[in-house]
Parts: sequence; structure tokens; C-alpha cells
Amino acid sequence: MSRERDHTPLARFRALPGDFAPRDAQDLMAWPFFSLAKSRRTRPIDFRSGGVTVRVEGTVEHGIATIWDADVLIWAASQWMQARDAGLPTSRRIVTTPYEILRFVGRGTSLRDYQRLRAAFDRLQSTSVATSIRENTGPRLHRFSWLNEWKERADRSGRPLGVELILPDWFYTGVVERALVLTIDPAYFRLSGGIERWLYRLVRKHGGSQRAGWRFDFRHLHAKSGSQMDSADFALWLRRIAKRQPLPGYVLHVERDRMTNETLLFRRVPSAGRVPPRHCGQRRESL
Repeated sequence: MSRERDHTPLARFRALPGDFAPRDAQDLMAWPFFSLAKSRRTRPIDFRSGGVTVRVEGTVEHGIATIWDADVLIWAASQWMQARDAGLPTSRRIVTTPYEILRFVGRGTSLRDYQRLRAAFDRLQSTSVATSIRENTGPRLHRFSWLNEWKERADRSGRPLGVELILPDWFYTGVVERALVLTIDPAYFRLSGGIERWLYRLVRKHGGSQRAGWRFDFRHLHAKSGSQMDSADFALWLRRIAKRQPLPGYVLHVERDRMTNETLLFRRVPSAGRVPPRHCGQRRESL
């Protein structure tokens, strides 16, 4: 019986202890599902390209889930894949503690960090997503929130026992059943800028380990980011990022043609250190 027709309670999956490699969902890396701004965003993200539709809406109270909130989803995907690799059962219903999540994503464990995590849960739960990605029966949309439910748990005496999260079926299926995940560098969690974080995930999704690298033109990057910035300001941020080279494991280079169109070239850097980018044989993707 499919999960859609099965009304039995979801089994609880207890989060696994220990340190292991973070893994990100490829669909979330490739498309504009999150706000890149730290300020509250209520304007919807509305992306359409070819057969792909992504529509993301947030409430006035909480706004759209941010790319920092997405750390919770990276943690969940990492948990599921670690359990799957070990032959353990998984579930969309995860029991854990805020401490375990905060520690995994490299954050502090102060009261303020806990409060920010709770706010992230609220944004993930109140953000509405409609997408055609992985819908193979025509132009249909799958609608969901990043968290179906979340609650704080306590024993009968009121002592905190952690939190319980229920993740959406769309996300769970892509990670566990289709294994659409990629390992990411733990240094990703130290990236402080929203565009930096988004760009790393996009680069990791498309660049892989190709020696020749990959290219995106600036217009395509701007559209695919879902950013509210105008194209000129967004291009300025890309140039600044390329100058600073903050992305772990990748080197960036900006190229301009005779028409002053700009392209961002990126390629994998050998672990021994960074080397200058090559300018031949790169893969190119444009809108």
C-alpha cells in the first residue's frame, strides 16, 4: 500500500549519534526553493524554465524559509542516508534534540541559537512549495511544506525530551527512495552569505569532479537563484565572490565576451590546494 493511502501512524526514526558526512538533496541544490536574504521575505519565488515550475510562498508572520533554514533539511537527508547505508529503517518522522541539529550544522548551542532554530522550524513549516519537479504525468504540481509538523517533546514531569519533526513525502522520496543526494563539504556551513551558500550548492550539483569545469552566464544564475536583487546588484555580488574565492573545493573565474556578457566559470580544486582555472573545454549551461 502506498504512503498516500496508508493511514497508520508513521514510525519514529531516532536520529543517529556521531559525526558523519553531510549530504544534500540534489533537487534542493539545483532550483530556487529558499530565500537568500536574512531579512524576512514575503514576496513569492516564482521560477519557470522549460518544464520546471517552482513556486514558493511564505506567511506574513514568518516569511519564506531561508537557505540557512535549509540546514535542517541537510541534516535530515544526512541522517536518512547514514541509516540507509547501515541497513537501518528510516521514517519521515524524526525524533532528535536541537543540540544534535545545531552541532551537526556547525552552530552554537546558546539560548539564542536554540531560539533561532525554533524560528527556522516555524518558517519551514509555514512555507508552501508547489513544484513540477519529479512529476512525470504532465504539467502537474506537487504541493507541500518543508515541515508537515514539528513539536517539542517532554516527559510527564515536564523535562524536555527534544523535538519531533515530520518531513514531507516529496523530500523523503527524493532522498531515501531515489538517493538523489550529494556529499557536501562541512565547510559549507561556515559560509555566511546567502548567495555564497546558494552558489556552492549549485556548483556542487553541476560541477562534480569534472576537470574542465562548468560555466553559467550571469543572467541564468540570477534567474535560477530566485533572488530579489536586481540583475546589476546580483552581478556585483558574483564578482565579489569570485574575487574572494570562498567556496570550499572550487575556484571561480569571471569571463566577459566582446558584448560585455559575463560568465562564471567554476571547477573543482585538487585537495592539495587551489590552482588557477583553465579556459578551455568547459561545459556551459545557459537559460
